[in-house]
Amino acid sequence: MAGHIQDRWYKTETTADGKTVRTKTDRYGSGLRYRARYVGPDGTEKSKSFPDRQKRLAERWLAAIEADMARGQYIDPKASRTTFRQYAERWVKSHTGEVNSREAAERRLRLHAYPHIGTRPIGSFKPEHIRDWISALEATVPAESSRRIVVGTVSAALSAAVEDGLLPKNPCRARTVRLPKPAKPRVVPWTAARVFDVRSALPKRFQASVDPGAGCGLRQGEIFGLSEDELDYEGEWVHVLHQLKRIRGKYVFAPPKGSKERSAPLPTAVGSALRAHSEEFPPIAVTLPWRTPDGPLVTKRLLFSGSEGDHVRVSYFNDFMWKPALAAAGVIPEPEEGQRYAAAREDGMHALRHFYASVLLDAGESIRALSAYLGHSDPGFTLRTYTHLMPSSEGRTRKAVDSVFRAVPDHDHGPGTAQAA
Repeated sequence: MAGHIQDRWYKTETTADGKTVRTKTDRYGSGLRYRARYVGPDGTEKSKSFPDRQKRLAERWLAAIEADMARGQYIDPKASRTTFRQYAERWVKSHTGEVNSREAAERRLRLHAYPHIGTRPIGSFKPEHIRDWISALEATVPAESSRRIVVGTVSAALSAAVEDGLLPKNPCRARTVRLPKPAKPRVVPWTAARVFDVRSALPKRFQASVDPGAGCGLRQGEIFGLSEDELDYEGEWVHVLHQLKRIRGKYVFAPPKGSKERSAPLPTAVGSALRAHSEEFPPIAVTLPWRTPDGPLVTKRLLFSGSEGDHVRVSYFNDFMWKPALAAAGVIPEPEEGQRYAAAREDGMHALRHFYASVLLDAGESIRALSAYLGHSDPGFTLRTYTHLMPSSEGRTRKAVDSVFRAVPDHDHGPGTAQAA
């Protein structure tokens, strides 16, 4: 057995003639009688108390502890009493990755998980608790895709708790727990006419910001963080080495998304547009922290700047320049007097990347090359996102067969020919 049972109501004494007898202790008749004790894997003693007439229950508890240790499934009872919030807060702080990712995880947990399951001891979680929480989540997070992200964050924390030995299984992965379905967005790329309509509706100093998005696949942060040294006009390449990023309300320079530096072809038309922009609006030197607000200062000569000679304030640009351009191009409606522009989540600057992808796929570029130019870590993600934009296999088949048949002089292509073949 993993330990022993202490009877706190009796003690064993040796009499003067050498005999051992059981005598009552000062605690006889009060409190929990049996104390099951064992030494855990960490070398410290653990115990649990049981009332009178429950010695067999204490023995079964010790036997279960011994079996769990033998199977490698032992859970420290004291550690498992840690609440989900206590554990998740430590998990978020130690979570590696981008600062924004940690902050997003902390916000999702604080707003949508802690109010419901934050006080529950982590060792007590069962699938029913997750089912109840997901059901309650529908009232505060209407979008199913958003609920799935929240549940995914909780599941990641519970998986870490399993690996840390605080929980035997992740209840989020139980068969009876139905996770919110993932979103199935179907990208509808802009037409070239829309791209250039929006471009012409932007203020002059920002018109060229459309070109590296629609012509090279850069993200918004990469566009407004684009510096002179990232452009190889002669070799016709753009090297995406950093981005302009906002963290806790402060702007920093940071690596591209996923810390994935990349290079993409710089089309002649885009290079010419950026050269012309730089002549009219010369690049400016901007000094910002690297990666985090308290990081070391670095200086970049940015192609795009605000009217006050500083980096672009992205939120201001979106509300007061991009959305008015969308309205002028007929993408979103003009707001009523005194009202704000409508939300345009599907028509942000990210739409330029979708346009870029659609152009390359229509031209026959491979998914692997497109994935590299867009900075995706997995070509499979690129395929899942844009597969519906690829030329259909049926269309390629027709074109291939038609080209062969057109090359052959006119002759009978009737059934007899097919049979002879």
